[in-house]
Amino acid sequence: MYKNQQTSAYLAALLNALIIGLSFLFVKIALQSAEPFDILAHRFTLAFAAATIPVLFGWVKLSIRLKDVMAILPLALLYPALFFSFQAFGLVYSSSSEAGIIQASIPIFTMVFAAYFLKERSTWAQKGFTVLSVAGVMFIFVMKGVNVESASLKGSVLILLSALSSAMYNTAARKMTQRFRLMELTYIMSAIGFVVFNAIALVRHGASGTVGTYFHPFREPGFILAIVYLGVLSSLVTSFMSNYALSRIEAFKMSAFNHLSTIVTMIAGVVILNESLAWYHLAGAVCIIIGVLGSNAGLRKRKQTEKTISMNR
Repeated sequence: MYKNQQTSAYLAALLNALIIGLSFLFVKIALQSAEPFDILAHRFTLAFAAATIPVLFGWVKLSIRLKDVMAILPLALLYPALFFSFQAFGLVYSSSSEAGIIQASIPIFTMVFAAYFLKERSTWAQKGFTVLSVAGVMFIFVMKGVNVESASLKGSVLILLSALSSAMYNTAARKMTQRFRLMELTYIMSAIGFVVFNAIALVRHGASGTVGTYFHPFREPGFILAIVYLGVLSSLVTSFMSNYALSRIEAFKMSAFNHLSTIVTMIAGVVILNESLAWYHLAGAVCIIIGVLGSNAGLRKRKQTEKTISMNR
């Protein structure tokens, strides 16, 4: 049973990386019709609506109390609220290449936080493989070229805060998934995203007097397709998958899978957008794959006693 649960967790982490990797393609489509914060608001509105439908029909039972919401609130604020907010504002002052390099450090931060707060111990070999996967991502972005002229301390700090938010989420969710049911965590996270990003978007529109254009992007079929993918799959499903994986594997192992999204994005660009594939893409991809496999290998002895995993998840 333990091996089956481990296999399911790794499959969830892999599916999570696949969905996130393809999401960049749909973000590009959505950006043709709406601004970043409007996209975030609409995607989490759809995510929250999709999460609410099974609850309304009684397919999913939630037993959420106010004290549960208050306990989960810090986790939901870390991701999606702070993660996406810092990222969106950071990209105003930094290039996507700079952001990609900084956010590649998430597994390193996660490993440090998990070791301190969760007492997760990794071997030097696992640390080395994690660094290798980080180096693979950085290598691809560096070879693509970093626009130095766009460099900004403010942008770098905001992107760094986004990476720290993600690492702290990976660490905090590891404990929360042992305390709460996965659907409860996912539902509250979607609700927080819905409230936060709609509030930000509406305040921005109110300040500029453009509230009447808030739903204009839905006139475009391409935007509807993109927002359905981003809302249902890239927000709701990935939240559930990441929480599921974190309930069964170590936080630093889960975070290493995030780098596979870079490979998926790269392949999608070549196949769908007809972008060119250079040698450094392949070299970086090899480093990422080896790093992820190595960091997740059973290189350290497991404790003989494992915490019992709730069967209702």
